[in-house]
Amino acid sequence: MTTQVQSARPTWSRWAGLAAAALAWLALYRVNAPFWDWLIYGVFGLSPDSALGSSLHFFGYDLVKIGLLLVGIIFVVTVLRSFMSIERTRALLGGKREGAGNVMAAGLGVITPFCSCSAVPAFIGFVAAGVPIGVTMSFLIASPLVNEIAIGLLLGMFGIGPTLLYVAAGLTIATVAGWTLGRLHAERWVEPFVFETRLRGQVIDSSAGLTWDDRITMGREEVVTILRKIWPYLLVGIGVGAVIHGWVPTDFFATYASAENPLGVIVAVGMGIPLYSNAAGVMPLVQSLYGAGLPMGTLLAFMMSVVALSLPEMILLRRVLKPQLIATFIAVVATGIVAVGYSFNLLLA
Repeated sequence: MTTQVQSARPTWSRWAGLAAAALAWLALYRVNAPFWDWLIYGVFGLSPDSALGSSLHFFGYDLVKIGLLLVGIIFVVTVLRSFMSIERTRALLGGKREGAGNVMAAGLGVITPFCSCSAVPAFIGFVAAGVPIGVTMSFLIASPLVNEIAIGLLLGMFGIGPTLLYVAAGLTIATVAGWTLGRLHAERWVEPFVFETRLRGQVIDSSAGLTWDDRITMGREEVVTILRKIWPYLLVGIGVGAVIHGWVPTDFFATYASAENPLGVIVAVGMGIPLYSNAAGVMPLVQSLYGAGLPMGTLLAFMMSVVALSLPEMILLRRVLKPQLIATFIAVVATGIVAVGYSFNLLLA
């Protein structure tokens, strides 16, 4: 049973509280990195170069960062979603325009500075607003895969050629993979709660007539609901990433993903999936592996697998996607990344 809920307009104290919460969010986000630097490297006395120090810092910093991003993004997306007409959104991005929608979503992903895990709440908001699952998947893939920080770093380290290839490959993978998943009618593999919009515990069937007080309440309730559902997955996902982060086997990469190994690209992708980082965070490792002689196509495939197919992201996505969609998502994206790796090795040989 669904119902439309009305309430009074928000008071000035409500707006003041919202402003105070936003300022607190910004303050916590700004002090997150300095706090963990002080705690892990200062109070505990661990070295940033040690496996333990690096892992503990990674866990604490990313747990707070992703938690804050989840809170902020879920709230903002939910409030914005309350203004959207599901029918209009579907008409704009669905049907015959789905291919164009994939391109638009991939382009939007490029300009949003999300890592793979923090892109999840935006993904939930798009699906709940009626955006086709394939189009939303294009955003989910492109957001961590191609971003301005990685573009700037690649440009400085490797020049314009590899940078343009990286951008073109990332957009192509995001667009084609999203379109492919859309053709498979993957909506049936999304958990039902993602499609529900609730206000004060009741499912509502229309955003028409909602007051600002209703919209703010919806945002707050959505934050609590989603965090309650995904926090165990968030802890496990970041914990796995932190353990692996401190013990990255650089020598193993250089040995088994070298140019002499015909399966080097596949090995690099397979080793990249368990790791967790954004494109900027993995760049130092990419640079060191490049110095060790790994081909550019193999390095790009490795970097793409780290940022677009991380194990922590898959653990987090499991709360909103069924195993069939996660497996299909991994298979489609991994196939595209492997193809890009081998193609670039041939082009740049």
